[in-house]
Amino acid sequence: MDVTFTSNVFETEVITLADTREMIVRGGRDKFPLLARAFDGIRQIGVIGWGSQGPAQAQNLRDSLEHTDIRVKIGLRSGSSSMASAREAGFTEENGTLGEMYEVVAESDMVLLLISDAAQIDHYEKVFASMKDGATLGLSHGFLLGHLESIGKYFPKNINVVGVCPKGMGPSVRNLYVQGKEVNGAGINTSFAVEQDIDGKATDQALGWAVAVGAPYVFMTTLGSEYRSDIFGERGILLGAVHGIVEALYRRFVMQEGMAAEQAFTDSVENITGPLSHTISRDGILAVYEQLDVAGKKIFEKIYSHAYRPAFDILLEIYDEVSSGNEIRSVYLAGKRFVRFPMGKIDGTSMWQVGEKVRATRSSAMPKVNPFTAGLYCAVMMAQIDLLIENGHCLSEVANESVIEAVDSLNPYMHFKGVAFMVDNCSTTARLGSRKWAPRFDYNIVQQAFVDYDADRPVNEKLIEALKSHKIHSALAVCATMRPSVDISLSE
Repeated sequence: MDVTFTSNVFETEVITLADTREMIVRGGRDKFPLLARAFDGIRQIGVIGWGSQGPAQAQNLRDSLEHTDIRVKIGLRSGSSSMASAREAGFTEENGTLGEMYEVVAESDMVLLLISDAAQIDHYEKVFASMKDGATLGLSHGFLLGHLESIGKYFPKNINVVGVCPKGMGPSVRNLYVQGKEVNGAGINTSFAVEQDIDGKATDQALGWAVAVGAPYVFMTTLGSEYRSDIFGERGILLGAVHGIVEALYRRFVMQEGMAAEQAFTDSVENITGPLSHTISRDGILAVYEQLDVAGKKIFEKIYSHAYRPAFDILLEIYDEVSSGNEIRSVYLAGKRFVRFPMGKIDGTSMWQVGEKVRATRSSAMPKVNPFTAGLYCAVMMAQIDLLIENGHCLSEVANESVIEAVDSLNPYMHFKGVAFMVDNCSTTARLGSRKWAPRFDYNIVQQAFVDYDADRPVNEKLIEALKSHKIHSALAVCATMRPSVDISLSE
């Protein structure tokens, strides 16, 4: 068995993903009665921060633990503008569920540190010093571990350290939980990690946390693998790469192929966030290719074989930058610069203004798939998959970070509001990553993939055969059976 763990509270099961087996826990509302046992010895869970994940996880935890004596309390900086929002959600000083950040840290048995990545670097030393002996530190991202590794430090030896990492944005975590109140198994799948276990309780605490925030399925990883795949993934196909892809496609369609602007937007952005994401979500990557006609397959094969290597080159550089700590340092340094020069927005260019018009007049019917767009998008996605496998990531993590989070969580939001909206409104770490790496994908695609395509260079038949026989397809088929029981509902 390749991925295994032991739980004293939750039933485990084994799934087969291609040539590997992984142990998982099936969540759902029917597991909520087990939460008191999972959180044995914990009387207060302190949720520190009110950004993207904080509001969602705090409210889900509070609702799931309603019939226990476990308190969920929000900790924020004194005078934080987020205090008002937390109060609106029902966390107040009067009922003992809202307080000053370090006071909440000091009094909590489990501390979920959900402040921004850069803020974690600024505050971790005081957070560590404030925690009780034997308490549990919870992270929803391995960014802090990456920082500590880069400076030769580690977590204190007197605390448990666990990770629960939802495979979607905070609003998705909350929306699906609320939508699924009458539907067992609604929620966002998560990975979990146990970085340090000092009392034998860390695994069940992490699993309890995952189940309580609404995860229908919980997969195991390590905190080190999580931050490498997550920071890498958001710079890749989850955001940075898709941003670069659509910019390159839109310009090509308008300037080289003479498409009207609205059609160019439809054939680039709308194709990816609409029919391509829908097909991959339900039927897998290979289905995109198989559903094309003969002429479409030839176009797909040609651009796929010319785009794969240029995409892989950029992805390899990103992975090295993340693993070395360089990308983490750049995020932190950029945060310091933003004190003087706040990050600007990208949504003012003509392409994104056209996008607003297209969305406003969009019909309920999916646009026809453009095989050129399909081949390019799938090439970048498969390059990311291959790189993560090459670097030893388990298949569930590869599938989640390269495919499922894209087509089931992020792309639906981008279809609803636009890629530019996502780039301008996601986490600081992801926004920085997109701005830094999207132009690199754009340049490599235009300067290499498009050049080779237009020069009519031969198709790389080995790459096409590798696509058709890839083990990710059978893995995704299994993962497709573990989709949330309801789809994300998008609204203003």
